[in-house]
This record gives sequence, C-alpha cells and structure tokens, in this order.
Amino acid sequence: MKIAVFGAGLMGHALALVHALGGHTVRLTDNNAETLARAPKLMATALATLREGGEADATWTDARLASTVTCCNTVAETLQGADLIVEAIIERPDLKRALYAEIDALAPMHVIIASNTSGLDIFPLMPERRQPRTLIAHWYTPPYLVDLCDVVGSEKTDPAVIETVRKLVADMGKVPVVMKKFIPGYIANRVQAAIGLETDRLINEGYASPRDIDDAIIYGLALRIPILGHMAKADFTGLPMIQNGMRSSTYQPATPHGRSEALDKLIAEGRTGVMSGKGYFDWGTRSPDELFRERDRKLLALKRALRDIGRMEET
Repeated sequence: MKIAVFGAGLMGHALALVHALGGHTVRLTDNNAETLARAPKLMATALATLREGGEADATWTDARLASTVTCCNTVAETLQGADLIVEAIIERPDLKRALYAEIDALAPMHVIIASNTSGLDIFPLMPERRQPRTLIAHWYTPPYLVDLCDVVGSEKTDPAVIETVRKLVADMGKVPVVMKKFIPGYIANRVQAAIGLETDRLINEGYASPRDIDDAIIYGLALRIPILGHMAKADFTGLPMIQNGMRSSTYQPATPHGRSEALDKLIAEGRTGVMSGKGYFDWGTRSPDELFRERDRKLLALKRALRDIGRMEET
C-alpha cells in the first residue's frame, strides 16, 4: 500500500517508519522545512535501535529506509498514488480543517484518511463527501515500539474501511483496538489521565515525591499490568472483595482542576523535561538523543521479555 504521511514531527516521522517497516512505501511531508529536514536522521536513529534490538533485520539499512520513505515538499507531491493518508499534524482544529480541504481538492475519492489525533473529534472538520472513508488511527509514542493503535470511525464511516485499517495495523504486527465510538483520549490515555490527576494531587498536597510515585507504580502497579491488565486483575483479586472495598472506602477521587502547582513551578523554572535536561527529575548532561535511545533499548528488552512470558488468557 502507498502511504502519505502529513506531519513529520514527534509522531509523524515515527509513523512513517512504522509503515515502512510494515511493508509499505511512504511519502512524508511537513509545512515546516526544518522539521521535515530532521525526519530522515530521526528515522535512521530509531531504525538503528530496532536493528540492535532484533526488531528490524539487517536488510533494513539506512539506504533501504531512504528508498522507502520519500520526503516531499508539497501536498500534491505527497499525495501521488496514495491509498492511505495518515494525518499527524498539530492538534489544532483550524489547521486540520485547512489540510483536509487541501486533501479534498487533490486526492482521489478512493483514498482512506486516518487521523492520529489524540483528543480532537476530527469528523466535523472533514468535508462531507470524505466522511465514509475517514477514521481515526491513533498511535502512542514511540509507535515503532508501542504496539497499540486505537481505530475508530464515525457513524458515517464505511465499516469496510474500518476493517481495512484494522487489518493493515494487525498485519504490521501491531495491536489495533477498534472502539465502538469516538471519545477523547480513547482508553489508555483516559486511564493515564486519571493516574495523572492522582499523582498531581499527591505531589501538590505533599504526600509523596516524584521518585516515591514512580517507585510505587514501577514496583507495585506496573508489575501486574503487563500480564493481567486491569480487568483480569480484578478477577484474580475477587469481585466481592472489590465490591466490599468500594462500599467501605472513604477515598475521594481527584477531580479535574485544569492546572498543577508543581507542574507550573517546574515549567516557570525552565524544567520542561528531557529536552531541557530537567523536569521532575534531573537528567544530567546526557543529550535528549542519548536518553531516548536508552529508553528505546529498555523498552525493546521489556517487549522481548513480555513476548516470552505472555499474558493471562481466558479459555
């Protein structure tokens, strides 16, 4: 399949790599020339990590990648021969609407349009005649390591189109979750958002440090999740115990408040995360590239171990 990827930033270049490794030819563009120029090196760096970890074979050289992913300067050039459009631009409705209008004017009617939006309802932004072949295929960063892809259409999306994209994702060795209808944040991000509200509360109200919270998650919560998930873990705990715990609990969940004092303070100090060298933690003098490479190598090792262990399955 021929894939056109719009947006070459954090997600776009990585999605170009995912689809290339999945056996497709890719055209990639971005309206920012510097972002587009950086994309080949970022893809090559990620590919090197995948080769080292055994997730891409030795035939995937930088030269092969360069021949599979073509960087383009215009919308028309990017759309040449496309069967599937992957939209991964910034999360602004006005910019998405403008891009969809350009695509509508230039793309053949058979093309499928898949948005990587994490929270926007993109369907009202899409021209009416494109609705039957429009859906969301939402990936997680870095998508060349994180296998989950949320697939969701609107009431106007042709079910055959949803099945085509589901199968394409699955055939690339990834894990598509087809949702019944759109909701901002899908499943994983909504669960993660709930965790974020609680961790903000624990820090802002002085109950724990960032290190305490990560230790509790890594050595407690996360140990069981890869094998059991959340719903199966409830079965192992026993549903009556969970029911009794709910009835007797004095816990009040955190409610959305729109801001975090601890987060605001860090950002005001220039501690914006790995890209600045400091965030909740001090990442020392290592470059962002080195830190991302270390993260990716550790994720690869974890993926291999989890693949060997497997998950608990119902019969």
